[in-house]
Amino acid sequence: MTADPGETPAGTAGAGTADLTLDATVAAADVPPELTAQSLRQYLGASWLRIRSGNSGVLPVVLAIVIVAVVFEIITPEHAFLRPSNLVYIFGLSTVYMVLAIAETVVLLLAEVDLSVGAVALIGGVIAFKLVQQPGPNWPWWAAMLAALAICGAIGAFQGALTSLLRIPSFVVTLAGFLLFSGILVVILGGADSTVSLNTSDPNQNTIYDMVQGLISPVIGWIVLAVVVVAVGASQWLRVASRRRRGLVAPPLGLIATRIVILAIVGAAVVIVCSVNRGSSLKSVTGIPWVIPIVLVVLGAWTLVLQRTRYGRYIYAIGGNPEAARRAGVSLPRIRIVAFALCSATAALGGILLGSFFYGQYSTNTADPGQLVLYTVAAAVIGGVSLFGGRGKAIHGVLGGLLIGGIAYGVSLLSLGSLSTPLQYILPGGVLLAAVLIDVLSRRGGSPAGV
Repeated sequence: MTADPGETPAGTAGAGTADLTLDATVAAADVPPELTAQSLRQYLGASWLRIRSGNSGVLPVVLAIVIVAVVFEIITPEHAFLRPSNLVYIFGLSTVYMVLAIAETVVLLLAEVDLSVGAVALIGGVIAFKLVQQPGPNWPWWAAMLAALAICGAIGAFQGALTSLLRIPSFVVTLAGFLLFSGILVVILGGADSTVSLNTSDPNQNTIYDMVQGLISPVIGWIVLAVVVVAVGASQWLRVASRRRRGLVAPPLGLIATRIVILAIVGAAVVIVCSVNRGSSLKSVTGIPWVIPIVLVVLGAWTLVLQRTRYGRYIYAIGGNPEAARRAGVSLPRIRIVAFALCSATAALGGILLGSFFYGQYSTNTADPGQLVLYTVAAAVIGGVSLFGGRGKAIHGVLGGLLIGGIAYGVSLLSLGSLSTPLQYILPGGVLLAAVLIDVLSRRGGSPAGV
């Protein structure tokens, strides 16, 4: 029996049409909205399509931050969670997790993991603190920091070489590194109960102390905010104009204007909160912690590396499909070794910030590499970085770190006694599980990883 040319065999029409529609929807959702939208309205529509396809970006973590803030503001005694003094403290606490989460993001994008990041961060911080001691080495603060970053970078490169060249799983290599460097940390400090601290009367040591504890006057904060907003806005506007002159695809001008306005509003809110007096009637404390612009510089640098350089594109390519990247001529071992080195070097900066957050003192009783690595990986994944590689940005680590810091401090405000410590693990663990479920479900319903 011969079928009519105008007919479609039974059972194939519906399936074929559905598959084509699904493929077209997934393909459209996989394209960044900036490449297809000609207006702000079209951009919002394309973004909504991406969210429906499973690529929700920063939306889940932003909603989680709002929920955490509202819940803790309601349940904390005297509704104190959103007081300016507490918000500034949360900023300071979270910046450590932010920097470490950015460092971990670089490795997670390759579908690898670095479990030694907490111990390596503490090693870097202790090295910097030791080198500025007087009497002692008395190195300049900048040389001590560079040495700490270089030593930790070499540690990361060694671990990356073991993973890339010898094909040892990164989980095993970095777990061994975590145990090894946790023990070395105790030796460097001089024993299980030893400490190393900064002398704030020494200008050289005080510089490192001020990285978290130091303050910028509100007036200078407003000036810096204005300069940043104008500089970012001008660069974005000029870039779009240049692309349009060359006939290339460019984001709509309405989107650029919206981003600049959001940047100005968020920046103004931070400056206003930090400008409120957080001291007592005897001593006024106002100003923006130095650590905030420091973290913004780290965020900006890693955003440029991942989004605007060939090396960043290679990282996404390897995380999305390593075999395709290899066939395209990308040197997988080199990219991975450099990524592990940069991860550890960035973690060293986080370790220095942690010591400054503890008022310039390091102690084996306060520096817990196990908690650091758990919070670091959790912050990156909760922020939106995929455990399967190829998906995530530096901003995701910042938002995830802010959420982790908010939960940790919110629990401490509840004064629950013996329940405080368990809840500081239980709540982030629950949020982490939810984030992983969102990632897995989005991949089942959406497109493969990669850019």
